[in-house]
Amino acid sequence: MTGFGELAAARRTHKAFGPDPVPRETVLELLALARLAPTHHMTQPWRFRVLGPETLARLKEAAGPSEAEKLDRAPTLVLASAALTGDLVQDEEDVCATAAAIMLVLLGATERGVASYWRTPAVLRTARGREAVGIRAMPDSRGGYGERSSGRHYDVEER
Repeated sequence: MTGFGELAAARRTHKAFGPDPVPRETVLELLALARLAPTHHMTQPWRFRVLGPETLARLKEAAGPSEAEKLDRAPTLVLASAALTGDLVQDEEDVCATAAAIMLVLLGATERGVASYWRTPAVLRTARGREAVGIRAMPDSRGGYGERSSGRHYDVEER
């Protein structure tokens, strides 16, 4: 194996993290990698949110004590979602593109020695959890949820 294969093989899910947050510059570098993911019609449907202390507190409150504990594992939490349009075919393509973008971010984290964990907390499957992080949800074609597309793109910001 060489290069990319070694990087892909090295990526692991971590459940224990150090106490220091990932530096903002590193987070921005990682999220910039998402732009390289393939998309149909250049929709770039992924949305990343770096959860700040206020948003995290709302999410933990919505989650309840046992789930909130898991949200405290890492000092930096990034939420990824897909902006959906309501068109079945486009939404399926956009969910796949978002997964590809997430994988690029995870591989970039591995390359930089940053521990990562891809997880969908149960609280984000609830209206209260999605509201806590600012996702205007709409059901997707598989019965899951994505983010209702506003047609606008946002710069990375902490909330």
